[in-house]
Amino acid sequence: MSKTLIFAILASAAALLGCPGTTNAEEAKTVMTTEASALPKPGKSGLLPINGQDYYYAIYGKGEPLLLLHGGLGTTDMFAPLLPKLAENRTVIGVDLQGHGRTALGERPFGLEAMGDDMAAIVEALGYDKVDVMGYSLGGGVAFRMAIQNPEAVRRLVLVSTGYAADGFYAEMRGQQAQVSAAAADFMKDTPMYKSYVAVAPRPHDFPKLLDALGNFMRQNRDYSADVAKLKMPVMLVYGDSDMYKPEHVIKFYQMLGGGLKDAGWTRENLSQNRLAILPNRTHYDVFFAPELTAAALPFLNGEIKVKTWDEVVSETE
Repeated sequence: MSKTLIFAILASAAALLGCPGTTNAEEAKTVMTTEASALPKPGKSGLLPINGQDYYYAIYGKGEPLLLLHGGLGTTDMFAPLLPKLAENRTVIGVDLQGHGRTALGERPFGLEAMGDDMAAIVEALGYDKVDVMGYSLGGGVAFRMAIQNPEAVRRLVLVSTGYAADGFYAEMRGQQAQVSAAAADFMKDTPMYKSYVAVAPRPHDFPKLLDALGNFMRQNRDYSADVAKLKMPVMLVYGDSDMYKPEHVIKFYQMLGGGLKDAGWTRENLSQNRLAILPNRTHYDVFFAPELTAAALPFLNGEIKVKTWDEVVSETE
């Protein structure tokens, strides 16, 4: 396998897994290499034994609980630019997913369904009956499965750069993603993904195994379209306007949730409980630390639905 192909595969894998690509490498590299020092100190952190895995968790702030799930080859630390804002009035529970950050890969097969159940078990173990959940990319897939399999544990759900089926990706990426394996490990040693991994991983030498696990995961042709209608809690979808998901997939997802099917009406009588946000000038590789993400997601998570009508705006100016 040529070095050029390896780098093409890594760029493609980074897209699926929520890691920075070459289009914004300098901005993303700055974020990922400074994230640990920028993180606020957690009020509580540690390891939780859940279904044979030892999950690392960290809790920040006080208020309504929000479970925050990172993208692939990342950690909770990748949200460092947004965490202070998220934790201003909320208890933010960050979890490093299986094989990521401070959570060891272990021997269990890597899959969204198992991790979805793990997240619900973590919430219960930490003493919460119900939480809001925001997941990005791989973390969005885990959040989706958590909400489907354990709906009683999820109050509101925000899915950032997350699809419901593998065919939502641009076709040219799929072949490259399928080639991700341990063979790429040596070529990644100068990347922020590798450096951030070995800095905190309990078993740094498991990095090639993690790439194999992710490669196997990406080769699966997942399609959860039949499950979308099972999401009864309010759901918000967030994407960059230049995301890795095809626009028609994004719109179809929103419509499957009951949104965008008709005009909302003068009195908002047809307004869906679900929301769609398209952030301008953002891609899959930088949407997770965009300030616009918190500006869009927090009002939804806080249940802020009421907006001023035209009549009310005019009355205020008279």
